[in-house]
Amino acid sequence: MAEQPSQLMQRLKENKLFKMVFAVAGIMSTLLVYGVLQEKIMRVPYGPNKEYFKYSLFLVFCNRITTSAVSGGFLLASKTVLDPVAPIYKYCVVSVSNILTTTCQYEALKYVSFPVQTLAKCAKMIPVMIWGTFIMQKKYTGRDYLFAFLVTLGCSIFILFPAEGDISPYSRGRESTVWGVSLMLGYLGFDGFTSTFQDKLFKGYDMGIHNQIFYTTLCSCMISFTGLLLQGNLPMAIDFVTRHNDCFIDIIILSTVATVSQFFISYTIRNFGALAFATIMTTRQLVSILLSCVWFAHPLSAEQLIGAVIVFGTLYSKSFLKSKPVPLSSEQTENEASAPARANT
Repeated sequence: MAEQPSQLMQRLKENKLFKMVFAVAGIMSTLLVYGVLQEKIMRVPYGPNKEYFKYSLFLVFCNRITTSAVSGGFLLASKTVLDPVAPIYKYCVVSVSNILTTTCQYEALKYVSFPVQTLAKCAKMIPVMIWGTFIMQKKYTGRDYLFAFLVTLGCSIFILFPAEGDISPYSRGRESTVWGVSLMLGYLGFDGFTSTFQDKLFKGYDMGIHNQIFYTTLCSCMISFTGLLLQGNLPMAIDFVTRHNDCFIDIIILSTVATVSQFFISYTIRNFGALAFATIMTTRQLVSILLSCVWFAHPLSAEQLIGAVIVFGTLYSKSFLKSKPVPLSSEQTENEASAPARANT
């Protein structure tokens, strides 16, 4: 007797291979779209007059308000208590750090290409280890430090030896590189603090992920909105997206995939653990770089190829050599998984 469609779907849901394919497809598709869109919005001109979108805090606001609405909807649907579990100021600490992280990320795209930024994110092991030592009193092994050193070395080579044809639309030469690297260092420092402090909140309070995301992004909405008003950029950002409907559509899609990706990330960690997720994210970063190089015609120098091989070779070795999670893997996973609207992505 043939299986009913409902029975077939139930079997598929219980099948581990199906779950893995579903998780990989969800993470790869959403974060690849997110990566392409954030580079397009910040580096590709809009309209016949070739105008560049310059209001990165507006992107933060749109991402956060979308994620906040969705996470709030999940809390209401699950009939979970909406009261904050931790003191509000602790959510605000995460929120401020996360806003600075995302702003540095978008601003850096004005001065460095997406492949450079994506590979530089792999060096987040160092700030995560530093913040983990100070905030969580964690200890790391010699192998952890070796992996971190090799990844940082590969990233440094990739950043310091750009191809001659990879030109920033905002400025040229050494000044562009200095600003880009400075913003990426700010991104790595704030990002490491954000994930470490979020980890501390999860461990210190009986807190669900939707509760933290809702209150953190709610704070982020208010802070980013206030920042836009103080800078006087809100009317200009609205005017820009009003005149360029394609930019408005790009921002809507960017905010949507940033939110959807968080649920795929949570699903993957819950079903397959941190190690599988780290491997998927490493693959996603590699594919993102290759896609960006093809889509936006970014040339890569021979030194950059060597740096990329060092970074991804180290990350894959780290994944396959580990038989069980250790603090560094946990922190690295939290860095991607618990930030409200990352593709950080």
